[in-house]
Amino acid sequence: MKILWTISAQKSFDQIIEFLQEEWSLNSAIKFVQKTNNLIETLKEQPKIGRPEKVKNDLRSFVLSRQTTVFYRIKSNVVIILLKFFDTRQNPLKRVK
Repeated sequence: MKILWTISAQKSFDQIIEFLQEEWSLNSAIKFVQKTNNLIETLKEQPKIGRPEKVKNDLRSFVLSRQTTVFYRIKSNVVIILLKFFDTRQNPLKRVK
């Protein structure tokens, strides 16, 4: 299965990486990237591993870490579209737009 990133997903991912590098360490950022890569490989094999979201029928989420939830959509059973990396410390109303 192919994985596509939206601009929002790439931007939110980059913001998390930048935050981790500045506030924690380069090693923390590297671990986050590795964890994300592992998730992507898992999604390719098991696309429905994420939890269905109640707000939209076709939306799924996966808790990547205590602080990060990834939202994605499966399209035509051949493509997974990563929509957003959500920092769970934010206002919950910002989760999915």
